[in-house]
Amino acid sequence: MSPTLLIVDDEKNTRDGLRNALGEEFEVYVAPDVDGALKTLESIRADVVLTDLQLGARNGMELVEELVRRPNPPICIMMTAYGSVDTAVEAMRRGVYDFVTKPVNIDRLEILIKRAIRERNTSRENKELRTKVERQITLEGMIGRSPAMVEVFETIKQVAPSRATVLIQGESGTGKELAAHAIHHLSPRAKGKFLAVHCASLTPELLASELFGHEKGAFTGAFERRIGRFEQAKGGTLFLDEIGEIDLTTQVKILRVLGERTFERVGGSETLTADVRLIAATNKDLSKLVAEGKFRDDLFFRLHVVPVTMPPLRDRKIDIPLLAESFLKDCALENGKPHRELSPESMQHILEYDWPGNVRELRTTIEHGVVMATGPKITPKDLPATLRAPRPLPAHEKTAPGREWNLHDTETSLILRALEECRGHRSEAAIKLGISRRTLHRRLKELNIFKKSPR
Repeated sequence: MSPTLLIVDDEKNTRDGLRNALGEEFEVYVAPDVDGALKTLESIRADVVLTDLQLGARNGMELVEELVRRPNPPICIMMTAYGSVDTAVEAMRRGVYDFVTKPVNIDRLEILIKRAIRERNTSRENKELRTKVERQITLEGMIGRSPAMVEVFETIKQVAPSRATVLIQGESGTGKELAAHAIHHLSPRAKGKFLAVHCASLTPELLASELFGHEKGAFTGAFERRIGRFEQAKGGTLFLDEIGEIDLTTQVKILRVLGERTFERVGGSETLTADVRLIAATNKDLSKLVAEGKFRDDLFFRLHVVPVTMPPLRDRKIDIPLLAESFLKDCALENGKPHRELSPESMQHILEYDWPGNVRELRTTIEHGVVMATGPKITPKDLPATLRAPRPLPAHEKTAPGREWNLHDTETSLILRALEECRGHRSEAAIKLGISRRTLHRRLKELNIFKKSPR
């Protein structure tokens, strides 16, 4: 389909001449003035508006100002006499793509229009691509572009609209509760409550009361009826964190809820209906607990309908710069501190650390740096001591006896190590080093190690 062009000029001969000259390449419409142009645009969607500056009572500048305020405005190109070029330049500042002087050179005009359309299409494609990428790196507060996190995002988006029970597995601090929130917010139950119960912090008696509620007098201290979480979360989602810590008796009751959707309060006889979506999480290997007789196999299979595995941070270091940038902004705002960037040396320390506490530990580390920093950037001295501890050098980084490291040697070694750990992939190595791929390519050449990294 040919692009649509609207020509606006108060001279009929000019309108007809341009329409005849451009009609083979474009679908051309014409209008004699601003009002006529606006009326025409009510019935067509023009890709390009080619307008004269002088149009009588209302000039082309007024038309352009009207059009650029619209959503998805057309490309505006202005025609003008030599004496009004300065005005045309001012129009470009206000949104005009370019201008042509009269008498119009048709060949140049055609090239200009095609270039403008091509650039606009490229810009739209880039915007769509950026949007797609942004969707890949963020999901309901979770951040990541590593293959492992993209897989987590896709699983969540697939399972969220369903009624399926979800088991979220992963080490402490990997973001299991965030994943549960994401499932809830993307589900048909999003308008309902999201309630979380941290099972490991409660005794079996307190946990049963917390989940199912209790009647007055059910046990010593039960002075009034208590509504449990299964009732409170009606129409919403109940998140059971560290479900591997639940005692066997309570496991039986949860199994009944999953199977029959019914339960009774502690000390009560009334059978109640559970209208909740259950999401469970654990940092333990439930299959191992089943083998040891500490977790019911039937409950495990009920929970394990759709598993989501949150990867440890050490296995997704490509996500660390994204996470760090987000935490830098949040922590600066929360602590009333100016926004500061991490120095390259600080980023190197962060990338080399193993993060046993995962994302949660990374956030507290960033907050420590934000609070302690006094200079323009967060330096290694602003980070916790655990990240600043010296590390033994690998064999290939050790100097010969009597020889000191210099800057060239140090930088070369860091680059080679990053490339080795990333299996020669320069984009990943650049992220690991905290620099752009272009900078890495330049440094490979400058340090004369270009041939050492074939990919």
